[in-house]
Amino acid sequence: MIQFAVSGMILILTCITGCKKESNPIVYPYGTFPDSVINLDGINSAYDDYNTDCYQLYGELYILFSSNRGSSGGQFDFEQGTIFFIFDQTTGLFEYDSHICNIPFLTSLINTANTDGDDLGPFSFFSSVDGYEYLITASENTDGDLDFFYFKNRPVYGTAIPDIFGPYPANLLNTSANDAYICFDSDQDSAYFSSDIDGNFDIYLKTIPAETEIENWLEGDYSASEKVDSINSTSEDKCPLIFKDIMFFASNRPGGMGGFDLYYSIFRNGKWNSPVNLGPGVNSSSDEFRPRIWYHYDFTNYFMIFSSDRPGGEGGYDLYFTGIELPE
Repeated sequence: MIQFAVSGMILILTCITGCKKESNPIVYPYGTFPDSVINLDGINSAYDDYNTDCYQLYGELYILFSSNRGSSGGQFDFEQGTIFFIFDQTTGLFEYDSHICNIPFLTSLINTANTDGDDLGPFSFFSSVDGYEYLITASENTDGDLDFFYFKNRPVYGTAIPDIFGPYPANLLNTSANDAYICFDSDQDSAYFSSDIDGNFDIYLKTIPAETEIENWLEGDYSASEKVDSINSTSEDKCPLIFKDIMFFASNRPGGMGGFDLYYSIFRNGKWNSPVNLGPGVNSSSDEFRPRIWYHYDFTNYFMIFSSDRPGGEGGYDLYFTGIELPE
């Protein structure tokens, strides 16, 4: 994970007044992310904002996301923002702030990754095999379809900005159709992504041989990927995210709350189990896309960022934040 220096900032705020300690002021030893859905209005615009990726969590979360604000509703490019949250251990009050930021490394990365076409679905990770950080995006090729491209850099330390190499096409994965929204499992031995090579968007799996460098793997000769049949339906299934042994994804299959909903499936006994709708606490009668899950060790639950075009937002698709309990 990319590391930046963050000073003068704590996540759990303990308020102690006066010099004499009469009692322990801590009522809530751990924080809880609220289960209400919060519009990140300091980041969102009147245009479409979605497809987020996380870069840091030390009391402040830096995100990379897609937006068409720069072209007034035209092509999608990458933008950056930050979310700060704090939990008061004495009152249980959760507060947050969000705004557009300008982190030098992310600025350099965005300038390298943005193209003249749409740029969507960023996913970043660190590979312990070769010591590089990778960013994989879905960007338009010369035929107007989405292909995977990757970038790599040495980890960021201090204020120095490392060289960013790329874009390089992910030859192993790219088809003649649209390929987007890649993610890796925690062991980095499996990649999941979406493709409409067979008409509708489906979720596909590609395994990675042990101790293989990501760059060499991505640059291998193309070979067909495996459909995750226990997940896919006759409708559109896309935007997978693997967190622990759970897959979150978006689908407009029948039986949902309307449009695209977010679903999850648990990996048990060597297979993905039947998908379950995340329900009205997250989903709406509008579209919900691209979930991302993170955690903080001082909180009892997890939090999710996703995009939705539900009423009441800033306009178009917005990014939303909510606390979530993982299914057992």
